[in-house]
Amino acid sequence: MFSKFTSILQHAVEALAPSLPLQEDFVYHWKAITHYYIETSDDKAPVTDTNIPSHLEQMLDILVQEENERESGETGPCMEYLLHHKILETLYTLGKADCPPGMKQQVLSFYTKLLGRIRQPLLPHINVHRPVQKLIRLCGEVLATPTENEEIQFLCIVCAKLKQDPYLVNFFLEVVQDPVLHTSGRQNKLKALASKSTASLIAEDMQKGQDFVATDTGQSVQLEETGRVEQAKRETDLPHVADGLSTSLDELNLPSSPEALAVHPHGDYNLVNSLLNLTKSPDGRIAVKACEGLMLLVSLPEPAAAKCLTQSTCLCELLTDRLASLYKALPQSMDPLDIETVEGVNWGLDSYSHKEDASAFPGKRALISFLSWFDYCDQLIKEAQKTTAIAMANSVRDRFFVGVMEPQLMQTSEIGILTSTALLHRIVRQVTSDVLVHEIVCFILGVQREPETLMDINRHPLRHRLIEHCDHISDEISIMTLRMFEHLLQKPDEHILYNLVLRNLEERNYTEYKPPCQEDKDVVENGQIAGAVDLEEDPLFTDLSPDTMLSNQEWLSASPTASPEHLKSDGKTEVHKIVNSFLCLVPDEAKSSYHVEGTGYDTYLRDAHRQFRDYCGICLRWDWPGSPKPLEKCNLEASFFEGHFLKVLFDRMGRILDQPYDVNLQVTSVLSKLSLFPHPHIHEYLLDPYINLASGCRSLFSVIVRVVGDLMVRIQRIPDFTPKLLLVRKRLLGLEPEGPIVDHMTLLEGVIVLEEFCKELAAIAFVKYHASSTP
Repeated sequence: MFSKFTSILQHAVEALAPSLPLQEDFVYHWKAITHYYIETSDDKAPVTDTNIPSHLEQMLDILVQEENERESGETGPCMEYLLHHKILETLYTLGKADCPPGMKQQVLSFYTKLLGRIRQPLLPHINVHRPVQKLIRLCGEVLATPTENEEIQFLCIVCAKLKQDPYLVNFFLEVVQDPVLHTSGRQNKLKALASKSTASLIAEDMQKGQDFVATDTGQSVQLEETGRVEQAKRETDLPHVADGLSTSLDELNLPSSPEALAVHPHGDYNLVNSLLNLTKSPDGRIAVKACEGLMLLVSLPEPAAAKCLTQSTCLCELLTDRLASLYKALPQSMDPLDIETVEGVNWGLDSYSHKEDASAFPGKRALISFLSWFDYCDQLIKEAQKTTAIAMANSVRDRFFVGVMEPQLMQTSEIGILTSTALLHRIVRQVTSDVLVHEIVCFILGVQREPETLMDINRHPLRHRLIEHCDHISDEISIMTLRMFEHLLQKPDEHILYNLVLRNLEERNYTEYKPPCQEDKDVVENGQIAGAVDLEEDPLFTDLSPDTMLSNQEWLSASPTASPEHLKSDGKTEVHKIVNSFLCLVPDEAKSSYHVEGTGYDTYLRDAHRQFRDYCGICLRWDWPGSPKPLEKCNLEASFFEGHFLKVLFDRMGRILDQPYDVNLQVTSVLSKLSLFPHPHIHEYLLDPYINLASGCRSLFSVIVRVVGDLMVRIQRIPDFTPKLLLVRKRLLGLEPEGPIVDHMTLLEGVIVLEEFCKELAAIAFVKYHASSTP
């Protein structure tokens, strides 16, 4: 109360007194601060009981006023005084000693406001960036201190200044030299200093420098944006204000641990280290602010900063080790649905109250923390300078994915496999950084790009294991792994599709080049399967009428340009043949969709248009060809293997009549996603019913033909097949209430999925053909 009264009284006196020139006023306030240390005998009273905060605030106001009264960029006498007399150095020393108690907060606040409120560039000056650098080292030393808030505010304003002028970061990359051995005289001086109280030490130093501090030389100090060496040379010509005070307190608080004096061959980046320490703060707001500061620093384009950040700080290790520890804190078993549906994974909004959450489940707090931190790592890599991004992504791959997740994915426990695969699926869905996506892809699939053989499908053990899990004895594991691959295919990385599919189709050795013979003409007459109806007469193909043809051509703009040899002489006939082949694969007695409204072919057309446009957008930068590789340039003699991934998918597709409904939905979903990619070899192999398959080869169409052949035999053994099929379809759509179990339920559900899948493939084939045939 007394200090407040004194402060009010002082302001009243200043208001009544005649106004002094700004420089005299500025010097007056600084003298008042220095005189406190000379005259005080009690160094235990808190700083709030003194007039120091008021004087510091007045000094700031004077500097701002001076700048406003002058032309832009011109340095006034008050600012020159502050720089010339090393006021920031002295304040740093007082803050480091925290004398009187609470002074560190006042100093941090002064630095923050000075950098934030003054528009002219201050950091290039050695008498600013050197004490700023020293003050940075004090931040984050101890967590949960009363100064944490001021520390993070100070660090963030420095980061903001570096973001405005990235070249300034070079002032904060410190080259640490070997420590100089102390002479016996210096050791004696330290012993003498240690025996004195802080207050008496400061008083002596202030007394020595009092006359000098009070003297204003009036010398102009220009804010030149020069290199460190030049500024260091100029520094030797400047008078050393209160050097005794700064030096004595620095020596008194000299770090003595070997770690503090260790040699860093690449230099130090204390700004990063301090922020990293504060990311561990128990105060969530402080931690988020520290994360934001790091986000600014990693995005700086300066190569020297990127090198120092990745080689001389523990940024990569800390990010990854925390990710690993949060992952290890998760329960060993979690419901995959909980992992998939949990919300609140934005790294800056990681706040959760278990008591307030009506949908809480065991491990939800830990899961949100893990996903939030992964989101932060992802965003950090996304914003980072290229060198930094690669280094951080490599660290995440090596120290987290390979070191922690891979053993979990390779285990034999079904519960463990399911939980770890669900977490991998969530990570794949969530990741957005191209650099981190690529590291995840290489972790899952390996880097191999040569064609696969049956003998070497296990060259990358994790890839082999995950693909095998697509056909696991546990349907839950199969579905989860298939979903993971489905989302992986939608990531913008060309290596995914090449590694899984394209490397095996490159030579087109699934085809047998021969002219059509009479036997082929009997099977396919006029471009149609024997017994097929003409498209114009097919009630399912009314979409091709002029009134319902899609008029919006926007999706074509993202389609690959067709080369002349890829265009057919009669585009309409060609697309009719392909589409009709898929629509007529399932026999009429096994069709049920035309009995239910809203399940027509047109819904698939609309979805195919939208999805194909999206996939074309992903693949635009991959420089894919517009037409298949000419057969005369292909090695058709080489043995064909569709690859491990397609082998498992085709095997599961071949069992569609004997698998659970959910498994069938997921298998067909992955195959339809593959079919959407605008690569001519994928289109030919998955969507062209008329390719001449080489001996022993199979395509998606041939697999479905075999399934239909099996279905035709089974239908004959099931009484009332069509009514049962229609009932099951209506139940699946929720149009009929659940009732008694229908015989052959798995088969009936498989038939329904098969019919819908054929319609979906027909729609994809139509959309892709129409896109490639349009100039």
